[in-house]
Amino acid sequence: MIHLVWPWLILMLPLPWLIRRLLPPLLPAEQAAMKVPFLEDFADGGTRAVSRPRQWPLRLAALAWLLLVAAGMRPQWLGDPIEQTVSGRDLMLAIDLSGSMEEQDFVINKQQVDRLTAAKWVAGDFIERRVGDRMGLILFGTQAYLQTPLTFDRKTVKTLLQESFINMAGENTAIGDAIGLAIKRLKNQPANSRVLILMTDGANTAGEVSPLKAAELAAEHHLKIYTIGIGADEMIVRSLFGARKVNPSRDLDEKTLLDIAQKTGGRYFRARNTRELDNIYLLLDKLEPINKDSQFFRPRRELFYWPLGLALVLAGAIGLSRLRGS
Repeated sequence: MIHLVWPWLILMLPLPWLIRRLLPPLLPAEQAAMKVPFLEDFADGGTRAVSRPRQWPLRLAALAWLLLVAAGMRPQWLGDPIEQTVSGRDLMLAIDLSGSMEEQDFVINKQQVDRLTAAKWVAGDFIERRVGDRMGLILFGTQAYLQTPLTFDRKTVKTLLQESFINMAGENTAIGDAIGLAIKRLKNQPANSRVLILMTDGANTAGEVSPLKAAELAAEHHLKIYTIGIGADEMIVRSLFGARKVNPSRDLDEKTLLDIAQKTGGRYFRARNTRELDNIYLLLDKLEPINKDSQFFRPRRELFYWPLGLALVLAGAIGLSRLRGS
């Protein structure tokens, strides 16, 4: 189906004829300041008879003008309507970028990696799977800031997550501020579609709002929070004095993360390794979507460049004919 964006431009079609009828004859060639090839052909018709062998430039000019008007109306090809299912869920990810996230206690493809790399690895796949959701990204450390507002463009959300780095937002951990920022960004959305997934490996050590106070505000605004505590329970550290076990997650405040989830109707998850972290996101993937009416869109393809290109070719042919005739 062909659709014209600006069909009213067809009113420009008689413009050359009006110029020919209403304007005075063109100046002689030596006095003319500027020449427009196909408009000049139209105007010449009012001052001298066009000899039969030279009628073709006028016809080419008329055709070129017709093509220009057609291009100006901006024709588009519209495809058949395509149904797009939208779940209606507004889902925000909050990722901890504090200094402790550089602890290398996760394994991916048999290689030791830091916690943020593991989070990117698993959360990236989760973002790709959330078709129909609007996704947003909050990054927090000493401060919390919005990296990506709510959007259906999951590719951009994933790219900006992959580009984040440890200490990007400071060395400390402002869990309460991250929740507060999520409340601010989601409070105007439908009450039954607000979800925050917050991942951290520590305790709240910065920020202006305490995590539990932020959780109470979240509950008032019907924001459901799923918290994820990330980090291994034990790790073998080798030194000159031998090997010893340490707990790299000793600073993880699991009680606060559990309280946050319970206050808001969410759940707390513990991710000690990459497999557990992946299973958590697979479980989160099963959140019941909120059904909305299907949306339809029609693919569009611009066609104006075809008549525009032909008009330019015809104008060039008229110009060359004049150069040869001069």
